[in-house]
Amino acid sequence: MVRAALTGPELTGFATPEPAASVRLLLPSTGTSDLVVPEWNGNEFLLPDGKRPIIRTFTPRRFDPDVLELDVDIVLHEGGAASAWAQAAEPGDPVAVSGPGRGYRIDPAARSFFLAGDETAMPAIGQLLEEIDAAASVGVIIEVGDPAARLDLPAHPGAQIEWVQRAADGLPGTALVEAVASATIEPGTKVWVAGEAGSLVAIRRHLFDEFGLGRADVTVRGYWKHGR
Repeated sequence: MVRAALTGPELTGFATPEPAASVRLLLPSTGTSDLVVPEWNGNEFLLPDGKRPIIRTFTPRRFDPDVLELDVDIVLHEGGAASAWAQAAEPGDPVAVSGPGRGYRIDPAARSFFLAGDETAMPAIGQLLEEIDAAASVGVIIEVGDPAARLDLPAHPGAQIEWVQRAADGLPGTALVEAVASATIEPGTKVWVAGEAGSLVAIRRHLFDEFGLGRADVTVRGYWKHGR
């Protein structure tokens, strides 16, 4: 994973009132360092040549209003436009930022939380661990494709963190689905899960049908889709 630090006077007034929010980054088209702002045609954003721009959504991991610096963490992987940009970017390269989008409202009265996700969810999980009350218990399950992908998460006195590794030939989310299905989640627990969209279908089924959790207690977000 690479952390990109974005800065500029345009970030004046930027704020993230809730953890696990989102921002959208407009990146230069592949093969160029020029940033061209697309136009909205009523249905989608398009560049002047008719092509779709590279727009990706990330967690605003940290924002420092004193120096106007916004950090976003980008998972490196084969074939990803944002991944390729992150590995080649140089200081001063331009990007555009929009947001932030809605975050997750932490119930201050809740005493039990369950967080789960893959590599793409680690920045948001880190934010949630920073914000959840120290007196609450927090179960955390994170799927990674390689042990080297593990990040040092913020310390939380009530957190129990389990790392699961997917098989080299396994579909993303498979190990996470199995781990969530085997977890102990009591009724009333506040649940936040994010990751590969296809795997979340099975995770939702476990949370609602097998654990019997209320829908108001569960937040599930698809961050990306395998094969796209």
